[in-house]
Amino acid sequence: MLRFFTAGESHGKGLVVIVEGLPSGLEITKEEIQGELARRRLGYGRGPRMKFEQDELTLIAGIRHGRTLGSPVALEIGNTEWPKWVKEMSPDPGRSEKVLNQPRPGHADLVGMQKYGFDDARDVLERASARETVARTAAGCLAKALLARLGVSVLSHIVQLGSVSVENGPRPGPEDLDRIDESPVRCFDPTAEEAMVGEIKAAAKAGDSLGGAAEVLVYGAPVGLGSHVHWDRKLDGMIAQGLMSIQAIKAVSIGEGHVVSGLRGSEAHDSIRWDADSGTYARDTLRAGGIEGGMSTGGLISVTAWMKPLSTLNRPVIKTVDVVTKEETVSFKERTDVTAVPAMGVVAEAMVALVLANEAQRKFGGDSVAEMVRNLESFNAHIHETPSAAKG
Repeated sequence: MLRFFTAGESHGKGLVVIVEGLPSGLEITKEEIQGELARRRLGYGRGPRMKFEQDELTLIAGIRHGRTLGSPVALEIGNTEWPKWVKEMSPDPGRSEKVLNQPRPGHADLVGMQKYGFDDARDVLERASARETVARTAAGCLAKALLARLGVSVLSHIVQLGSVSVENGPRPGPEDLDRIDESPVRCFDPTAEEAMVGEIKAAAKAGDSLGGAAEVLVYGAPVGLGSHVHWDRKLDGMIAQGLMSIQAIKAVSIGEGHVVSGLRGSEAHDSIRWDADSGTYARDTLRAGGIEGGMSTGGLISVTAWMKPLSTLNRPVIKTVDVVTKEETVSFKERTDVTAVPAMGVVAEAMVALVLANEAQRKFGGDSVAEMVRNLESFNAHIHETPSAAKG
């Protein structure tokens, strides 16, 4: 079973991630992981912090001579801003000189303070910050590398930013990822891209923030990842949980789930046909998003995640309460982005890849990558046989 753990605070010395369950023989380099971390910093509308923090990556354990060993992989992403925060974030006994008493609505501040008995919002916000997703992105890079060996590609593109949405156009393929990343808002549609940039400029001028949506596409996923037999083994459920765990994500749709709920059954499903040329079953529509009964169908997987506008604004106007005086005030402000939707797409890729890699490991097993590949090839060789032939 593939799983990962992260540790660290937003302005702490660094973030740490441990990934357990990777097979041996997976080729990976520091440069590949560093490249994924750089993709997470992409996007028009990001704050100056993206230029200051360069994600200093150190490979601690589990990789030797460019290959995984089958043991847990440990990575550290250092914070280049740490020297400015040594005193404020020190683990030594003491107390902050800048206690934050004005929790931000829409953030974890107040509820976290109540739950854990804190009187300083920084005790909560440092861990609740989306900075934690840099560790997930590093873990997701390892998952993507494993999926690639199994012929699976994961990518994302922005389909909504603020009030601007991409109309029904062609979906990008794996070969389009560089083009997407070259877009200032990681949008595949040039017309929508221009409108999205304009929306960001208007929000920035007003000191406000914007949300949006990213579609994650999975090409080459084999049949049968996930399971129909247990509630917590359903692939769409696990993907939804992974995406909803990303900071500021408030909705997830599998395929056209947000649309088909309003259709009649005769219009809401993907018809199945036999493709004699390829010798496989095929579906010409993507209403179920490539997942039926909690299992991958073997076709394209489509999942969309919606992110709310960030709760930290450059013009604090959202009303809150001072937890000490109980008087009305406005929430405090730290460096923030106008939008983080383009970066969210990269993090969403990582979470989907981690879920799929875990299910691939569960389905095809193997202590080494070579063994997993053999198991997948054997499975694929028999998957389209008739049931009676398969029994024989």
